[in-house]
Amino acid sequence: MADAFQYMSGFGGHFESEAVSGALPKGRNSPQRPAFGLYAEQLSGSAFTATRHENRRSWLYRLRPTADHRPFSAYEGAALFAAPQSAEPLAPNRLRWDPADLSSGTDFVDGLATALHARQPEDLEGCSVHLYRATKSMDRRVFVDADGELLIIPQQGRIELQTELGRLELPPGFIGVVPRGVKFRVQLIDGEARGYVAENYGLPFRLPDLGPIGANGLANPRDFQAPMAWFEDSEEPTEVIQKSLGHLWTTTLDHSPLDVVAWHGNYAPYRYDLASFNTMGTVSFDHPDPSIFTVLTSPSNVHGRANADFVIFPPRWMVAEDTFRPPWFHRNVMSEAMGLIYGAYDAKAEGFAPGGLSLHNLMSGHGPDVESWRKASEADLKPAKIEGTMAFMVETCWPYRPTQWALDRAQPDYDLAWTGFPKAQLP
Repeated sequence: MADAFQYMSGFGGHFESEAVSGALPKGRNSPQRPAFGLYAEQLSGSAFTATRHENRRSWLYRLRPTADHRPFSAYEGAALFAAPQSAEPLAPNRLRWDPADLSSGTDFVDGLATALHARQPEDLEGCSVHLYRATKSMDRRVFVDADGELLIIPQQGRIELQTELGRLELPPGFIGVVPRGVKFRVQLIDGEARGYVAENYGLPFRLPDLGPIGANGLANPRDFQAPMAWFEDSEEPTEVIQKSLGHLWTTTLDHSPLDVVAWHGNYAPYRYDLASFNTMGTVSFDHPDPSIFTVLTSPSNVHGRANADFVIFPPRWMVAEDTFRPPWFHRNVMSEAMGLIYGAYDAKAEGFAPGGLSLHNLMSGHGPDVESWRKASEADLKPAKIEGTMAFMVETCWPYRPTQWALDRAQPDYDLAWTGFPKAQLP
């Protein structure tokens, strides 16, 4: 199991790690003769001329150069991954899905099903939401996404990410981020696994600015963990499946590409325990906007408008007086894809199960159902703790468009969740 990691001294900070002593050069990034005959390779996740605090890159020292591979051909194994959006016009309806069934005999890649698209990879903006279902580990194969970074959200079953830069174990309640272009495989620890994947085409996820909150709160940089160097020295054939421009491609190497012996830089996979989130909230009255629950954000080209936000609703105390405590009725310019990792969501009485998904596109009116509204309206507002739950949103400024696979599986009566509200009685 992967239990070796390094804490981030600052989010996006510099790391260095070597699996063999002496493999990491000192003083020069790409010496003429790297130790042990290793190959120096730079992996860039930003433009070379990006500002210093936004520049993402790592130097890798590996057994063979990545350039050594045969031509790619189309891959047909993951029939539902990267499926196109539905060709039909999308009605502005609220949508919700039951948990996806586990796909027997499939691994992480072949069990991926694309549910929602917001723009396309070549735009270099937008995101997609996928569901993964797996009953076997990835054997002699790896995956790499050239279209975007992947935020992996386990819901059932522990998994291990074996990446070029090291290994990270992800139980439910953790998230893992694999940067664009980093090869990895997913090993199942518990025999089967299910969860969500947010694919970000835009600027890499980062911590949100805190503004008036100050220096502390929300997700703290020191709680993010990057892997220690680990490598495979394997001469067995290994399939590489690559996602590029919305399609899947395959080639086979005569060795494992997870052969990075040492690395340093600030472009690396990482994980985060959602239980470490320092939740903010009101201690007087009114319900703050859900932006106070943002763990990671990918900015857009408009200041203050997110290309993608990853937001959680964790266990927390509710103490506000004279306040409707669950999310109120609202419409906004952001599109909300919501999932549930465990427990129950406080704004819905039923129909939203762990592993499920919902979509409220921009300017779509939503909020609590009748039962949740009545219960919250009549509650005796004493301090109360919401426990045993973890919901999340992948929010974006772009409209989501479901795939046909998702539309065919949407709950047929979700809009009925908002029927039965009594009319207000004026004097």
